Formats: sequence, C-alpha cells, structure tokens
Amino acid sequence: MPPPAPLVILFDLDGTLADSIKLILGAFRHTFNAHLGAVPADQAWIAGMGTPLASQIRALVADKDLIEPMTATYRAWQNEHHDEMLREFVGVRKTLTLLHEHGHPMALVTSKATDAAMRALRLMGIDSLLSRVIGADATSSHKPNPEPVLYALAQLGREPRDAIFVGDSPHDIAAGNAAGVLTVAALWGPFTRQTIESARPDHLIADIRDLPTLIDTLTAANSAASRQ
Repeated sequence: MPPPAPLVILFDLDGTLADSIKLILGAFRHTFNAHLGAVPADQAWIAGMGTPLASQIRALVADKDLIEPMTATYRAWQNEHHDEMLREFVGVRKTLTLLHEHGHPMALVTSKATDAAMRALRLMGIDSLLSRVIGADATSSHKPNPEPVLYALAQLGREPRDAIFVGDSPHDIAAGNAAGVLTVAALWGPFTRQTIESARPDHLIADIRDLPTLIDTLTAANSAASRQ
C-alpha cells in the first residue's frame, strides 16, 4: 500500500502568518473615532477578528447605515499604512518554505478580501508558497461557518481527513472543527490561550516553527494507520 499523500495545510492570515495586529487596531481606532467620536475597547474588536470586516463593525454599531462608510474608512486607512506596519511573524517564511519543499499543498483561508490577502502575502514573500487564496469574497458564508475551509479543500481536490487548519482565533478553530479537519491553534496571535482552548482545537503550538515537527508526527501516525 502506498504511503498517504502529504497533508494539506490551510492557514489563516492575520494573527497567524501576518503580524498585523497593530495595523488592524490602528484602522479600528481611526474608523470609530472618525465616525462616532468614541472608540470601544480593543478587546471588543479583537473578539471579532477572523470574521469579515462588515460583520465586526455591525456587531459594535447601532446605526446600520454607518456600516458601509465605516468599512470604506477602515479600508482606506489600512491601505495607506499597510506596507509600513504589516510584518510576518518570526519563522513564517522559513517554515512555509520547508513545508512546501516537503510536498505539502498549502492554501490560505481568510476573512480578508482576496486582493488584500494577496497584497499581504506578496509583502511577506510567501505568495508563491500558497496554491490557493480563499478570501471573504470567495464564499457566501464565512468563518466560523465551515464553508471556506471546505471550499479550499474542493479547490485542492482533497478530503477533510487529509487536512489541517492552522489559525489563531476561535472562529478559525470552529470552522475547521465543523469542516472535519484537524485544527491547530496558533498561540502567538492576539487571543488568550483560554479563549483558544475553549474552541477545542486538536493541537496547540506556541511557535510556527513547531509546525513541521507536529506534521511529521501526524504523518507518521497516518502512515501507521494505513498499514493496519
């Protein structure tokens, strides 16, 4: 019996691959101050990270007519400051390069628009390592719904049992769990360990450089199971 194919690895973007929290919070504070003259606590915004921008604003704004102009303000500020403020987390490019060399198909599943996600990937120099980018405009439902995860797998021609999803938010973990993939919680993002653990990930890692070792362990387990 041939060995199992390399695991598919799906990644979230903000807080997982991209160190963009200062950029995100800067856009949030500017937007709410410009339109409402008051800014909620950062944690109120962080709680919605991993879901689409309009959904985050809708959860915090009573006047629904403000959602569209606030979304535009947020995106304009973020676009202006994007390249100077966004960075990769330490070890991201090296780790993804290693996984790519080992034959793992990789894709991005993000609540950002696809063009914005591609801009971040190009800035970090990892766009060529991810074969698919599933943005908020690719599906009708979004994380924590499993649709984006399942859509990514369909694009790659693989089944949930062959995949893992690495994300820093409980919305990522919920989407992955609902899709039937193994979920790996990234503990270096803005969410507390307690918040992430409450979403029930299959695995937790404290550094993205720990991911290849975890994948080797999972691959070995899959190989042993296939021989039984």
